[in-house]
Amino acid sequence: MFFPLKDENPTKQFSYMTLLMIILNCLIFFIHLAGGRYYRALMATKFGVVPFEIVNVVDLNPKVIGGPYITLITSQFLHGGLLHLLGNMWFLWIFGNNIEDIVGHYRFIFFYLLGGVAAALLQVLLTADSTIPIIGASGAVSAVLGAYVLKFPRARVRTLMFIFIFVTIINVPAAAFIGIWFFMQVLYSLLGPLSNVAWFAHIGGFIFGLAFIKIFEKRQKKQRYRVY
Repeated sequence: MFFPLKDENPTKQFSYMTLLMIILNCLIFFIHLAGGRYYRALMATKFGVVPFEIVNVVDLNPKVIGGPYITLITSQFLHGGLLHLLGNMWFLWIFGNNIEDIVGHYRFIFFYLLGGVAAALLQVLLTADSTIPIIGASGAVSAVLGAYVLKFPRARVRTLMFIFIFVTIINVPAAAFIGIWFFMQVLYSLLGPLSNVAWFAHIGGFIFGLAFIKIFEKRQKKQRYRVY
């Protein structure tokens, strides 16, 4: 087992949009937590992505304003538990700032949300008959990881490693860390019905990040010179 502690990859500006996403996710989670178990289940059913609804263009009860497609966005701000929330937000905190740095603050929001939408759509495509809501920011965070491994493959990630009873901290290249992470997502996705995690959403988000980060990346201004 491995877990990232930090990356050694400084940024040029403070990533306040990454921080804003983390604050919003935490705020919404604790508001729902205060509402009790029934309220959390209701919100997940209402604002989570239900594959059957998306594929069949139908909004089952409880209905949501804007129809089922709005849940492709709202689902990204809901989490099933504290560990689910903390895991996603920690990965976003470590890797999101560098992606925001290269795409810009406002483009980062679009990249992040569209990554989450792409992630959910792959899960929907492969589980079209499911009526189980899909919630969480994992797909959007996976898009960030896909972008990160493409743009910063050699960045060092300080990683906590668990090997049986031994615990150690090592520095590994981002390409190795994220590569192992992606391999695990593919491996776990093969478990199918044995897991309640939307592994295909992780894969979909990651592929989106790889494919589209260059479109979102800020263009460097060319310097012009006068010759005399």
